This record gives sequence, structure tokens and C-alpha cells, in this order.
Amino acid sequence: MEESSSSSQAKLFIPDSIQGVTYDVAGQIKVIWDVIKAPLLLPLLNAGVYICLAMSLMLFFERLYMGIVIILVKLFWKKPHQRYRFEPIQDDVELASSNFPSVLVQIPMFNEREVYKVSIGAACGLSWPSDRLVIQVLDDSTDPVIKQMVELECQRWASKGIDIRYQIRDNRTGYKAGALKEGLKRSYVKHCEYVVIFDADFRPEPDFLRRAIPFLVGNPEIALVQARWRFVNADECLLTRMQEMSLDYHFTVEQEVGSSTHAFFGTAGVWRIAAINEAGGWKDRTTVEDMDLAVRASLRGWKFVYLGDLQVKSELPSTLRAFRFQQHRWSCGPANLFRKMLMEIVRNKNVKFWKKVHVIYNFFFVRKIIAHMVTFFFYCVVLPLTILVPEVYVPIWGAVYIPSIITILNSVGTPRSIHLLFYWILFENVMSLHRTKATFIGLLEAGRVNEWVVTEKLGDSVNNKNKAGDAAKSNKTNVTKAPKKPRFKISERLHLLELGFAAFLFFCGCYDFVHGKNNYFVYLFLQTITFSIVGFGYVGTIV
Repeated sequence: MEESSSSSQAKLFIPDSIQGVTYDVAGQIKVIWDVIKAPLLLPLLNAGVYICLAMSLMLFFERLYMGIVIILVKLFWKKPHQRYRFEPIQDDVELASSNFPSVLVQIPMFNEREVYKVSIGAACGLSWPSDRLVIQVLDDSTDPVIKQMVELECQRWASKGIDIRYQIRDNRTGYKAGALKEGLKRSYVKHCEYVVIFDADFRPEPDFLRRAIPFLVGNPEIALVQARWRFVNADECLLTRMQEMSLDYHFTVEQEVGSSTHAFFGTAGVWRIAAINEAGGWKDRTTVEDMDLAVRASLRGWKFVYLGDLQVKSELPSTLRAFRFQQHRWSCGPANLFRKMLMEIVRNKNVKFWKKVHVIYNFFFVRKIIAHMVTFFFYCVVLPLTILVPEVYVPIWGAVYIPSIITILNSVGTPRSIHLLFYWILFENVMSLHRTKATFIGLLEAGRVNEWVVTEKLGDSVNNKNKAGDAAKSNKTNVTKAPKKPRFKISERLHLLELGFAAFLFFCGCYDFVHGKNNYFVYLFLQTITFSIVGFGYVGTIV
């Protein structure tokens, strides 16, 4: 009786189509798939397609808006020195240096063995009266040998008459923001009107201050003059070429549009110290302290100027490990800042309604959140799943046309790398997985939200490598070997999440090749290869 009752109850829950099925593994999987596909997967996948298409359109209109603005800027906008009061500060024998404002240069460092000499030397080489310039090396290094090397370098420049101060702290509270904040408290910088922050790998040209400071002197409403980054190691490997393509768009388009519409930005620029203080100073609540300060200053009505022809040399991460840590910080930080500042922006009474819309929707929501998520969910999750569920329809304009236009608009910053455009798309799709994960961590304020891993740099090793290459061409018998990059353990090189998605995309590609009608398998197999390359940690070694 009990067996009969149990059997009848089972029949109530198991569809008739299952009866008589041979219980091999493949058969069971197919049955389960057929059972859950119609009532569960179809509505979920349809909803996913609609959401992804909506996000794609949001990103498309944002890119189109910036494209239109940048064209107008290039054709009709006046140059910054024409829009603002700009009078070069002239050397005057009678006035000596009294007509030059006092400037503080801050260089935050953390175990920067490879680049400390270059960055300190570049700062000490700035063409500015020595009695009006204070250079502050904020060293949070934990390696006592490196700390001693940096201190000796500061003493060497001090012996030449440079006002350079070596500052250390008892702890790394607040990381970079904490060091910058602590540096401004020193009594010897109270007379400084402006401060310029250079990361440890930044190499400004000698005339940097003479080209930037006049904008601040002649325009009291300007809080920050922003420079453009140039990359000394862009040609080192495929990884650095991919980064250059992404960042060149950021500086060529996003920063230029931001300056023209009075938006904001923050690194490698000259700040008015009064604006920093009025905005509440440096805060360490997120890992994007410069963006945090810029948003708060913007909400208080301060303006910003971007000078595209004022360039600072810097270094791109040349290992996948360093790049992943950097991208986690750059993706997690803005999302976490958005979470913390949303209501503060909404309640702000100092800026107009449309400025709030721009900050919340354009700057944060579309560029810092949607841009990562739509790339990952649409092209790495939803689109491959529609191959397995052919009942779900994806319009060709959403799958092909809109992404193609967005990609073309993104590529205008680096025309020299146009031949790498297709691989750049595949690589950005892979990194969107990492960025999306970091974005959710920031929005949810999860475990790694305040993780700060300093980006490792190679410094002069890059130049040595280039010189070695030139020497090899001219004299194959006498080649100077470039320093080798550190080797990582297998556990550090393998990235299981990327390898898991490679397997998933490969399966979808095979299924599409056999049963599909849209020929997505071409894209899926190429994407599988790219996920595999990143998953095995080899992208940074491809030249």
C-alpha cells in the first residue's frame, strides 16, 4: 500500500512525457531542460533581453551625445585659454619670484622601487621658482630598504637647493587619501595656494605648472586644471595596447566633453587648496578619492578645466594581475561612491536640476554602472543563452548594429590601433565580467569594497626593454637584456571564473554550429579563445 501511494504521488509531479524515458544522464538532462524551459527560462530570458536592449540604448544615446558634443567642441568651441582669462606668469627681475604663487607638489608612494627616482626627478625639474615650490614625498612604504632609498633620493635633491620634504606615517589609514590629507596638515605648506598631485609613475614636463597655474590665478571660480595622461609603455604588449585604446577614448572624448559641460574629474591635475577645503577635504570612504573630492567640489559650484594638450607621462599596468587589481578599484570605487552620495546629490541646493541629472544619470549610472553590466550580461550571458532557447528573439539592431556603432564611437581616441579593434572588443567583453563583479561589490558594499592593492610598476625597465630591442636590431651579438617580469604561481595565473565562462561559451558555440541559424558560433568561439587567454593569465605576455 505504501509503495502504491508513493508511486501515485510521484505521478502527480512528474509530467507524462517523462514516463518511459531511459534513465541515462543525457536523457535525464534533456527531460529536465524541457520541463523548466517553457515555464521558467523563457520568461526570464525574454525579460533579460528587454533589459539588456534598454541598457544598450541608454549607452548608445550616451555615446552619441558625447560624440555630438565633441564634434561641436572641435569645430566651434573656443580653446580653454580663449574661454578663460589666461595670462602667462612672466619672470621679472625686479619682482623676483613674488608674482609666482606658492605651489605644493604631492607624490604619494608605496614601495615604489622602480619609479621613485623618475617621479621625484620630474617633480624637482619643474620650471618654477624654488622658493615658491614645495615638493612633498608621502611615503607609505612598508619595505624599510625602499623607504631608505626614497629618503636618500629626497636628501640628494634637497642638497641641490630644492625644497623637498620626505614624510612618513605610522600607519596607512585611508591609503592614498589619508596620505594626501595628512600632507596638507603640515605647517610648512600653509602658505601654498595650489597643490598638484602626481602618482608615483607620473612624469610631468618642466613647463607643466607654467601652463596650468595661470588658469587658476586668473579665474577664481576654477577649482581644478586637469591634464591628459600619455603612456610610456603603450607598445610593450597587447595588454597595454588594449588599455591605451580604452583610456584614450576617456581622455579624448569623456574628459573633453566633461570640461565643456562643466562636469568633473580629478587625477594629474592642479587643485586650488581653498576648493579642497571648502569641499570637505580628502576622504577615504571609497577607493576613488579623487572622484569623491571632484564630485563634492562640483556640487558646491566649482568649475573644472581640461587641457588636452597638457600631457603627463605615466605607466600602464603591464601584467594581468596588476591590471585586474586596478580595474577592480576603478569599477568598485565609483559604484560605492554612487551608493554613498546619491541622496546627497539629490538634496543638494547649490546646483541646478539638470546638473543633478547629469551627475546621477550620465556620469554615474550609465558610464560607471550600465556600461559594465550591459557588456557582460548581454554578450556573455543572455545572447549565448538565446542559442539554447531559440524561442527567444533578439532583434538584429540590438545584437549587431547598436554595438557596432558604440564600438566605432569608442575607437576614435586611438586611430593607430584601429586594426586591433575586433580583439579589443573581445578583450573588453572578458574584462566586463571582472568589472561587473566589482561594480556589484561597490553597490552592495561587500567584502572587497575597500581593497587597495597598489598597481605594480616597471619604471625604467620599460625603457631598458625598448633599448634592448633597438640594440638587437643594430647589433645581434651585443644585446642588453631587459629585466624580466616577476613570475607568478600557477594559482595566481589561473582565473577559474573566466575559464568557466570559456567552457560555457564553447558549449553554446558548438550547439549553435550544429543546431543554430544565426551563425553566432563565429563570435562565440573567438570569445571563448579570449576568455581562455585571460583565464590562463597570458594576455600580458602577448606582444
